[in-house]
Amino acid sequence: MNYFDHHKGYQRMYKQGEMTLGFFVPMENFRFKAPTLENQVELAQRAEQFGFTSLWFRDVLLEDPGFGDPAAGQIYDLMVYLTYIATQTTKIGLGTASAVLPLRHPLRLAKEIASIDRLFPDRLILGVSSGDRGADFNGLRVSHAERGQAFVDAFHYIKRVLYEEFPADLLPGANLVPKPTQRIPVLITGHSQQSLEWNAQHGDGWIYYPRSPYEQSQSIEAWRESVEVHHPGVFKPFTQPLYLDLAEDPDERARPLRLGYRVGRNQLIEILQLYKSVGVNHLFFSLFDSTRPADEVVQELGEEVLPHFPPNE
Repeated sequence: MNYFDHHKGYQRMYKQGEMTLGFFVPMENFRFKAPTLENQVELAQRAEQFGFTSLWFRDVLLEDPGFGDPAAGQIYDLMVYLTYIATQTTKIGLGTASAVLPLRHPLRLAKEIASIDRLFPDRLILGVSSGDRGADFNGLRVSHAERGQAFVDAFHYIKRVLYEEFPADLLPGANLVPKPTQRIPVLITGHSQQSLEWNAQHGDGWIYYPRSPYEQSQSIEAWRESVEVHHPGVFKPFTQPLYLDLAEDPDERARPLRLGYRVGRNQLIEILQLYKSVGVNHLFFSLFDSTRPADEVVQELGEEVLPHFPPNE
Protein backbone atom coordinates (compact mmCIF):
# COMPACT_ATOMS: atom_id res chain seq x y z
CA MET A 1 0.00 0.00 0.00
CA ASN A 2 1.32 3.45 -0.89
CA TYR A 3 -0.07 5.99 1.55
CA PHE A 4 1.15 8.89 -0.58
CA ASP A 5 -0.48 8.32 -3.97
CA HIS A 6 -2.50 11.51 -3.50
CA HIS A 7 0.19 13.60 -1.78
CA LYS A 8 1.16 15.93 -4.64
CA GLY A 9 4.33 17.22 -3.01
CA TYR A 10 5.59 13.70 -2.33
CA GLN A 11 4.71 12.57 -5.86
CA ARG A 12 6.63 15.48 -7.43
CA MET A 13 9.69 14.60 -5.34
CA TYR A 14 9.75 10.84 -5.22
CA LYS A 15 9.54 8.16 -7.87
CA GLN A 16 11.38 4.87 -7.96
CA GLY A 17 14.36 5.06 -10.31
CA GLU A 18 14.23 8.86 -10.58
CA MET A 19 15.95 11.73 -8.76
CA THR A 20 14.70 15.27 -8.18
CA LEU A 21 16.42 18.35 -6.74
CA GLY A 22 15.80 20.89 -4.00
CA PHE A 23 17.55 23.32 -1.66
CA PHE A 24 18.54 23.68 1.96
CA VAL A 25 17.33 26.95 3.51
CA PRO A 26 18.76 29.53 3.77
CA MET A 27 19.89 29.68 0.17
CA GLU A 28 22.90 31.76 1.06
CA ASN A 29 26.70 31.52 1.12
CA PHE A 30 27.20 32.38 4.77
CA ARG A 31 29.77 29.69 5.61
CA PHE A 32 30.53 29.92 9.35
CA LYS A 33 28.92 33.30 9.89
CA ALA A 34 25.32 33.96 10.79
CA PRO A 35 23.15 34.04 7.65
CA THR A 36 21.62 37.36 6.67
CA LEU A 37 18.44 35.68 5.33
CA GLU A 38 18.30 38.29 2.60
CA ASN A 39 16.07 37.61 -0.42
CA GLN A 40 14.99 34.20 0.83
CA VAL A 41 11.39 34.67 -0.30
CA GLU A 42 12.50 35.72 -3.78
CA LEU A 43 14.93 32.80 -4.00
CA ALA A 44 12.28 30.34 -2.81
CA GLN A 45 9.86 31.64 -5.42
CA ARG A 46 12.55 31.43 -8.10
CA ALA A 47 13.37 27.84 -7.14
CA GLU A 48 9.70 26.96 -7.36
CA GLN A 49 9.34 28.60 -10.77
CA PHE A 50 12.25 26.62 -12.16
CA GLY A 51 10.76 23.35 -10.89
CA PHE A 52 12.90 22.47 -7.88
CA THR A 53 10.71 20.26 -5.73
CA SER A 54 11.73 21.07 -2.16
CA LEU A 55 12.97 23.53 0.44
CA TRP A 56 14.42 22.06 3.64
CA PHE A 57 14.51 23.79 7.03
CA ARG A 58 16.68 23.06 10.06
CA ASP A 59 15.65 22.63 13.69
CA VAL A 60 18.36 24.48 15.64
CA LEU A 61 17.54 26.27 18.87
CA LEU A 62 20.78 27.94 19.98
CA GLU A 63 23.91 29.40 18.48
CA ASP A 64 26.75 27.13 19.59
CA PRO A 65 30.18 28.05 18.13
CA GLY A 66 31.72 25.04 19.87
CA PHE A 67 29.62 22.69 17.75
CA GLY A 68 31.55 23.66 14.63
CA ASP A 69 28.45 25.11 13.01
CA PRO A 70 27.83 28.40 14.83
CA ALA A 71 24.83 29.61 12.86
CA ALA A 72 21.54 28.68 14.50
CA GLY A 73 20.00 27.00 11.46
CA GLN A 74 17.92 29.54 9.56
CA ILE A 75 17.87 31.66 12.76
CA TYR A 76 14.06 31.59 13.00
CA ASP A 77 12.18 28.68 14.51
CA LEU A 78 11.75 25.71 12.18
CA MET A 79 7.96 25.64 12.06
CA VAL A 80 7.51 29.41 12.11
CA TYR A 81 9.90 30.04 9.22
CA LEU A 82 8.63 27.06 7.21
CA THR A 83 5.10 28.43 7.54
CA TYR A 84 6.22 31.90 6.51
CA ILE A 85 7.90 30.60 3.34
CA ALA A 86 4.83 28.44 2.67
CA THR A 87 2.68 31.57 2.54
CA GLN A 88 4.96 33.02 -0.15
CA THR A 89 5.01 29.95 -2.41
CA THR A 90 2.37 27.67 -3.89
CA LYS A 91 3.46 24.07 -4.41
CA ILE A 92 7.13 23.47 -3.64
CA GLY A 93 7.63 20.79 -0.99
CA LEU A 94 8.42 21.94 2.56
CA GLY A 95 10.81 19.60 4.35
CA THR A 96 12.08 19.52 7.90
CA ALA A 97 15.71 18.43 8.08
CA SER A 98 15.07 17.60 10.70
CA ALA A 99 12.56 18.11 13.50
CA VAL A 100 14.36 17.00 16.68
CA LEU A 101 11.69 14.91 18.39
CA PRO A 102 13.23 14.74 21.89
CA LEU A 103 13.28 18.55 22.04
CA ARG A 104 9.66 19.14 21.03
CA HIS A 105 6.61 17.99 22.98
CA PRO A 106 5.03 15.40 20.67
CA LEU A 107 1.47 16.65 21.17
CA ARG A 108 2.41 20.24 20.38
CA LEU A 109 4.43 19.08 17.36
CA ALA A 110 1.54 16.95 16.12
CA LYS A 111 -0.74 20.00 16.37
CA GLU A 112 1.73 22.05 14.33
CA ILE A 113 2.13 19.31 11.73
CA ALA A 114 -1.60 18.86 11.26
CA SER A 115 -2.17 22.62 11.10
CA ILE A 116 0.50 23.10 8.41
CA ASP A 117 -0.94 20.22 6.41
CA ARG A 118 -4.43 21.70 6.58
CA LEU A 119 -3.29 25.19 5.65
CA PHE A 120 -0.84 24.05 2.94
CA PRO A 121 -2.05 20.63 1.74
CA ASP A 122 0.29 18.20 -0.01
CA ARG A 123 3.44 20.13 0.82
CA LEU A 124 4.88 18.96 4.15
CA ILE A 125 7.63 16.31 4.18
CA LEU A 126 8.48 15.59 7.80
CA GLY A 127 12.11 14.69 8.40
CA VAL A 128 12.70 13.69 12.02
CA SER A 129 15.80 12.99 14.09
CA SER A 130 17.02 12.34 17.61
CA GLY A 131 19.26 15.41 17.55
CA ASP A 132 22.96 15.91 18.22
CA ARG A 133 23.49 19.49 19.40
CA GLY A 134 24.34 19.29 23.10
CA ALA A 135 23.69 22.98 23.78
CA ASP A 136 20.05 22.64 22.68
CA PHE A 137 19.54 19.65 24.98
CA ASN A 138 21.22 21.44 27.89
CA GLY A 139 19.20 24.58 27.30
CA LEU A 140 15.91 22.69 27.46
CA ARG A 141 17.08 20.44 30.32
CA VAL A 142 16.53 17.32 28.21
CA SER A 143 18.76 14.28 28.58
CA HIS A 144 21.09 13.94 25.60
CA ALA A 145 22.04 10.41 26.68
CA GLU A 146 18.40 9.26 26.62
CA ARG A 147 17.46 10.87 23.31
CA GLY A 148 17.20 7.54 21.50
CA GLN A 149 14.31 6.28 23.62
CA ALA A 150 12.75 9.75 23.67
CA PHE A 151 12.80 9.70 19.86
CA VAL A 152 10.99 6.35 19.72
CA ASP A 153 8.38 7.42 22.26
CA ALA A 154 7.66 10.69 20.45
CA PHE A 155 7.61 9.01 17.04
CA HIS A 156 4.88 6.56 18.04
CA TYR A 157 2.95 9.17 20.04
CA ILE A 158 2.76 11.57 17.09
CA LYS A 159 1.56 8.87 14.71
CA ARG A 160 -1.20 7.83 17.06
CA VAL A 161 -2.58 11.27 17.93
CA LEU A 162 -2.50 12.32 14.27
CA TYR A 163 -4.42 9.35 12.89
CA GLU A 164 -6.43 7.87 15.77
CA GLU A 165 -9.66 9.35 17.10
CA PHE A 166 -9.77 9.83 20.88
CA PRO A 167 -6.83 7.55 21.82
CA ALA A 168 -7.94 6.80 25.36
CA ASP A 169 -4.56 5.86 26.82
CA LEU A 170 -2.87 8.99 25.47
CA LEU A 171 -5.61 11.64 25.60
CA PRO A 172 -8.33 10.43 27.98
CA GLY A 173 -11.64 11.88 26.81
CA ALA A 174 -9.92 14.21 24.33
CA ASN A 175 -8.85 14.29 20.70
CA LEU A 176 -6.30 16.16 18.61
CA VAL A 177 -7.79 18.53 16.03
CA PRO A 178 -7.35 19.22 13.25
CA LYS A 179 -6.48 15.88 11.75
CA PRO A 180 -4.24 16.05 8.66
CA THR A 181 -5.87 15.81 5.25
CA GLN A 182 -3.97 12.56 4.64
CA ARG A 183 -0.98 10.68 5.95
CA ILE A 184 2.14 12.87 6.12
CA PRO A 185 5.44 11.34 4.92
CA VAL A 186 7.87 10.85 7.82
CA LEU A 187 11.52 10.41 6.83
CA ILE A 188 14.05 9.41 9.48
CA THR A 189 17.37 11.27 9.42
CA GLY A 190 20.59 9.35 9.94
CA HIS A 191 20.11 6.53 12.40
CA SER A 192 18.48 8.63 15.13
CA GLN A 193 20.00 6.22 17.71
CA GLN A 194 18.06 3.32 16.14
CA SER A 195 19.03 0.35 14.01
CA LEU A 196 18.64 0.58 10.25
CA GLU A 197 16.07 -2.21 10.54
CA TRP A 198 13.94 -0.15 12.95
CA ASN A 199 14.11 2.85 10.66
CA ALA A 200 13.18 0.76 7.61
CA GLN A 201 10.25 -0.76 9.46
CA HIS A 202 8.80 2.47 10.84
CA GLY A 203 9.95 5.31 8.58
CA ASP A 204 8.47 6.27 5.22
CA GLY A 205 11.94 7.05 3.86
CA TRP A 206 15.50 7.77 4.88
CA ILE A 207 17.53 10.98 4.86
CA TYR A 208 21.24 10.23 5.10
CA TYR A 209 24.35 12.35 5.16
CA PRO A 210 26.42 13.23 2.08
CA ARG A 211 28.80 10.53 0.94
CA SER A 212 30.59 9.82 -2.31
CA PRO A 213 28.38 8.01 -4.85
CA TYR A 214 30.22 4.73 -4.18
CA GLU A 215 29.88 5.00 -0.40
CA GLN A 216 26.27 6.10 -0.73
CA SER A 217 25.48 3.11 -2.92
CA GLN A 218 26.38 0.84 0.00
CA SER A 219 24.13 2.79 2.36
CA ILE A 220 21.25 2.66 -0.13
CA GLU A 221 21.69 -1.06 -0.75
CA ALA A 222 21.51 -1.75 2.99
CA TRP A 223 18.42 0.49 3.24
CA ARG A 224 16.63 -1.24 0.36
CA GLU A 225 17.39 -4.67 1.81
CA SER A 226 16.04 -3.67 5.23
CA VAL A 227 12.87 -2.20 3.70
CA GLU A 228 12.29 -5.36 1.68
CA VAL A 229 12.46 -7.49 4.83
CA HIS A 230 9.77 -5.49 6.63
CA HIS A 231 7.71 -4.17 3.70
CA PRO A 232 8.21 -6.38 0.65
CA GLY A 233 7.67 -4.54 -2.60
CA VAL A 234 7.21 -1.14 -0.94
CA PHE A 235 9.18 1.87 -2.21
CA LYS A 236 10.67 3.99 0.55
CA PRO A 237 12.76 6.81 -0.92
CA PHE A 238 16.33 7.76 -0.14
CA THR A 239 17.19 11.47 0.28
CA GLN A 240 20.47 13.30 0.87
CA PRO A 241 21.83 16.86 1.00
CA LEU A 242 24.91 17.90 -0.98
CA TYR A 243 27.05 20.94 -0.21
CA LEU A 244 27.83 22.79 -3.42
CA ASP A 245 30.21 25.54 -4.50
CA LEU A 246 29.23 25.95 -8.15
CA ALA A 247 32.19 27.26 -10.13
CA GLU A 248 31.70 29.98 -12.71
CA ASP A 249 33.65 27.92 -15.25
CA PRO A 250 31.18 25.24 -16.39
CA ASP A 251 34.09 22.90 -17.21
CA GLU A 252 35.89 23.16 -13.85
CA ARG A 253 36.62 19.67 -12.50
CA ALA A 254 35.32 18.56 -9.15
CA ARG A 255 37.24 19.23 -5.96
CA PRO A 256 35.92 17.73 -2.70
CA LEU A 257 34.65 20.08 -0.01
CA ARG A 258 33.15 19.25 3.36
CA LEU A 259 30.04 17.25 2.56
CA GLY A 260 30.17 18.06 -1.15
CA TYR A 261 32.08 19.55 -4.05
CA ARG A 262 33.35 22.66 -5.76
CA VAL A 263 32.62 21.91 -9.40
CA GLY A 264 31.46 23.37 -12.69
CA ARG A 265 27.99 22.51 -13.90
CA ASN A 266 29.08 20.02 -16.58
CA GLN A 267 30.77 17.62 -14.20
CA LEU A 268 28.11 18.36 -11.58
CA ILE A 269 25.56 16.85 -13.97
CA GLU A 270 27.78 13.76 -14.25
CA ILE A 271 28.06 13.50 -10.47
CA LEU A 272 24.31 13.86 -10.05
CA GLN A 273 23.75 11.15 -12.65
CA LEU A 274 25.97 8.89 -10.56
CA TYR A 275 23.92 9.61 -7.45
CA LYS A 276 20.77 8.85 -9.39
CA SER A 277 22.23 5.59 -10.72
CA VAL A 278 23.02 4.31 -7.20
CA GLY A 279 19.49 5.04 -6.00
CA VAL A 280 19.29 8.56 -4.59
CA ASN A 281 15.69 9.68 -5.13
CA HIS A 282 15.98 13.28 -3.96
CA LEU A 283 19.01 15.50 -3.46
CA PHE A 284 18.94 19.00 -2.03
CA PHE A 285 21.75 21.49 -2.41
CA SER A 286 23.30 23.43 0.44
CA LEU A 287 24.83 26.70 -0.72
CA PHE A 288 26.31 27.44 2.72
CA ASP A 289 29.89 27.12 1.39
CA SER A 290 29.26 28.71 -2.00
CA THR A 291 31.52 31.53 -3.19
CA ARG A 292 28.99 32.93 -5.70
CA PRO A 293 25.80 34.86 -4.98
CA ALA A 294 22.90 32.50 -4.38
CA ASP A 295 20.70 34.05 -7.06
CA GLU A 296 23.33 33.31 -9.73
CA VAL A 297 23.68 29.73 -8.57
CA VAL A 298 19.92 29.12 -8.41
CA GLN A 299 19.51 30.50 -11.93
CA GLU A 300 22.34 28.44 -13.42
CA LEU A 301 21.17 25.27 -11.71
CA GLY A 302 17.60 25.94 -12.78
CA GLU A 303 18.45 26.63 -16.41
CA GLU A 304 21.29 24.17 -17.03
CA VAL A 305 21.12 21.35 -14.48
CA LEU A 306 17.49 20.92 -13.41
CA PRO A 307 16.27 19.90 -16.92
CA HIS A 308 18.28 16.67 -16.46
CA PHE A 309 16.41 15.94 -13.19
CA PRO A 310 12.89 17.34 -13.61
CA PRO A 311 10.04 17.01 -11.11
CA ASN A 312 7.88 13.92 -11.44
CA GLU A 313 4.91 15.52 -13.15
